[in-house]
Amino acid sequence: MSYLVVGAGAIGGGVGGLLHAAGIDVTLVARGDHLAALRDDGLRLQVGHEPERVLAVPVVGTPAEATITADTVVLLAVKSQQTAAALADLVPHLHPATAVVSLQNGVSNERTLLRHVERVQAVTVMMPSSHLEPGRVRLHSAGRPGLLDIGRYPTGFDDGTTAVAADLAAAGFESVPRPDIMAWKHRKLVTNLGNAVNAACPPGDDADALVGLLHAEADAVLAAAGVDVVSEATDSERRGQLLRPLVGRDGVGSSTWQSVRRGTGDVEVDHLNGEVVLLGRLHDVPTPANELVRRTLHDVVRRGAPPQTVPAAGLLDALGAQSART
Repeated sequence: MSYLVVGAGAIGGGVGGLLHAAGIDVTLVARGDHLAALRDDGLRLQVGHEPERVLAVPVVGTPAEATITADTVVLLAVKSQQTAAALADLVPHLHPATAVVSLQNGVSNERTLLRHVERVQAVTVMMPSSHLEPGRVRLHSAGRPGLLDIGRYPTGFDDGTTAVAADLAAAGFESVPRPDIMAWKHRKLVTNLGNAVNAACPPGDDADALVGLLHAEADAVLAAAGVDVVSEATDSERRGQLLRPLVGRDGVGSSTWQSVRRGTGDVEVDHLNGEVVLLGRLHDVPTPANELVRRTLHDVVRRGAPPQTVPAAGLLDALGAQSART
């Protein structure tokens, strides 16, 4: 198989770079300054304690410039809010048998992909990484570079699942096929709810308390919706020590923090905290904390404010006042 990685940032660049280093046929799709840097200087990739290396990974500016066949696997690694635009560029050039693998946070992308593509695979992405300047990607785990379990959407797995997992393992990742992959992705969704707090608020006890409220709302919503979710204990056991220790992570926040830090102009909060808000409205479960955090982060982006400039104490006070009124 060959791979076309759409979105060559922290996740796509890291996965594509290590697949290329393992001798697997990979082409990256990038844009803007990142595309120019990759073309001119190659992908500068640092993994754990290893020195930075420069990888001459083939790169194009659009899927139209790539060769996509039945044996091509598309790894979709754009942020969730960018999925629709990525599909508009990608779908006209897909072979009917081409599989698309979602290397994305949240649980909404796979359903969107299935409207356009028959063979959709989902990945639970556990990969501490950063992309803060053009041409450069850092993977922060000194253990495995990432944990990328994969399964067919909505359930099951097939030969394609097994083949992709084998290639990811050959590139150094931990990856196994899972028939219940969306139950794992829903647990990751709960974990990712704190990304917005990390992006908007300074760290501390108040921020931790706010994240606790987000998680409690999500647990209530997912139970009301009857969604299968692996337990926190099972998730922790799967992670184990695979991604430890983390190196070079000081001063680097979540993927959402990185979007605010880089001034991309958008964030994926609608597909994380917004997913909880949506399910809450559908099943009549209040989600005031997730809604407040969602709106707050959008305000940070609209104002062009730096990350971690909204005191969490103020948000907790607002939630308390809202609760008293109701």
